Amino acid sequence: MGRLIRRVKATKVSVADNRRIVREESLAVEEPLEIRLGHESFSVTMRTPGDDFDLVAGFLVSEGLIYEPEQLISLRFCAGEDENGQQTFNVVEAQLRPDVAMPLPSAQRHITTSSACGICGTASIEAVHKSTHFKLTSDVDEVLISASVLASLPELLRREQKLFEKTGGVHAAGLFAPDGELLSLREDVGRHNAVDKVVGAAFRDRQLPLSNTILQVSGRASFELVQKAAMAGVPVLAAVSAPSSLAVELAHNSGVTLVGFSRGATMNIYTHPGRVG
Repeated sequence: MGRLIRRVKATKVSVADNRRIVREESLAVEEPLEIRLGHESFSVTMRTPGDDFDLVAGFLVSEGLIYEPEQLISLRFCAGEDENGQQTFNVVEAQLRPDVAMPLPSAQRHITTSSACGICGTASIEAVHKSTHFKLTSDVDEVLISASVLASLPELLRREQKLFEKTGGVHAAGLFAPDGELLSLREDVGRHNAVDKVVGAAFRDRQLPLSNTILQVSGRASFELVQKAAMAGVPVLAAVSAPSSLAVELAHNSGVTLVGFSRGATMNIYTHPGRVG
């Protein structure tokens, strides 16, 4: 985990007796990643290094640019050095098939996307509402996962969060089979990045659409996460915290079963409850 963790000194203060202890703490690394389409800069996102090709592939799926592996010709790191002359691996160039429609300038992200928000840099609100190539039916009457299995996923996810265990400062996204088997897990300082890494890994393994899976996330269910699930064909998105009103609206319209406050004993199913038995 060399590139994922940085050791820093911190002063630990005990309020009860005003004791102060200086010690080293482990922090999750956060660095910018510039995404280029060909030689043109498309976006900069703040992320935890690692699985960067998965992150870029998943991001491009979420943006609606690609949906078939053949549309992504190559991914490569571009040259970039820090003040010590070391390669930073912070620029990835994606080469898309010539027939892939490139984004309009108005859809490009002209500001840095923070680790807290995946769509803050979108130039127009219309660009957020994208059409997925993997349509989910909104008339759901076939159970995909039992409530008991669904309730167990947050704990299963937590057990596998190795970076969180060391730093306490990252989000996680896990892709599960209906029987609770963990298929893929990624961690990142940005919850949207963690989802993009999971989706990108599946895309590169030719597994899209993810029509028989459940996406469990460690934080809240935002609009952007519902959008990413829909774009990848994920039918069920579950979060340990609350959804936003716009997330519920999008989940309803896109056919995604959205679950919030999934904390072991109880959960709230906000849309399309027929998939949970």
